[in-house]
Amino acid sequence: MSSITSLDLAQLFIKNIFSKHSLPSSIVSDRGPLFVSSFWTNLCQQPKISRDLSTVYHQETDGQTERVNHILEQYLWMYVSYHQDDWNTWLPLAEFAYNNSNHSSTKQSPFFTVYGRDPQFDSVHITQDNPIGKFSTKIQSVQQDVKRELEAAINQFKRYADKSRASTPDLNPGDMVWLSSKNIKSTRPTKKLSERWLGPFPILKKVSTHAYHLKLPSQWKSIHPVFHISLLEPVKTSTIPD
Repeated sequence: MSSITSLDLAQLFIKNIFSKHSLPSSIVSDRGPLFVSSFWTNLCQQPKISRDLSTVYHQETDGQTERVNHILEQYLWMYVSYHQDDWNTWLPLAEFAYNNSNHSSTKQSPFFTVYGRDPQFDSVHITQDNPIGKFSTKIQSVQQDVKRELEAAINQFKRYADKSRASTPDLNPGDMVWLSSKNIKSTRPTKKLSERWLGPFPILKKVSTHAYHLKLPSQWKSIHPVFHISLLEPVKTSTIPD
């Protein structure tokens, strides 16, 4: 994937997305070079496709995609070989299992949401007396295994999300916040003795439920000003009298 160009990305988009599902109203992605290139930007502007880019240092801003990726990774861990060179063989099965599992938000599977019906996989008649039958039996067995793993993974992510929401501070434009320095490069000799928090800085805009646009110093032009809430800490009112 490192050799793919913006033109390749556009062709993949037309082949795998546009031809099957028509134009989307928005595309969620990270800030990889392909997705911020002028070619891709102009391509999205022509049909008025909104580009929703994840915040710097926190790709989990695109939480839905991250959850899917982690769940599929958990499935692949079960079946990939020691050398991890056959993951692409199992990926379609992982994708099918995920798309055929009910989601808590919609109360139905992605397959049913798109097509209005469930796949007929379980009703296929299987005969064990030939290689095709044995292969089909293996696939069904794998599907049952991955279904259990996916359900466990989804429950795990739900517990994590509920815990995170409970501890998330309420921030609004105009609030002053401290910014974690863990992703900010410093010219000081050792990071261990540097400030852990920078600022405080005012919030200019709430970009999403978990991302905020800060007003940074003019000399910080090379730093993208949108940060995930996990990197921010609200400035508390002093309890010490003046």
